[in-house]
Amino acid sequence: MYTVLVLGIIIVIVVLVLAVTTTSKAYTYKHTVDSLENNPYVEQDEVNKQEDEHKA
Repeated sequence: MYTVLVLGIIIVIVVLVLAVTTTSKAYTYKHTVDSLENNPYVEQDEVNKQEDEHKA
């Protein structure tokens, strides 16, 4: 009975340590954002606006 209890506690501790380290790494990850000059969707929106102006 004590072996099951000890094994359960060890598993809980391992899962807790893995969760803490994963969360810590996630918070230290540096996210980047593409600049507006390199964004193809901005250029596509400008083309669509120009086409709409020509239609009107």
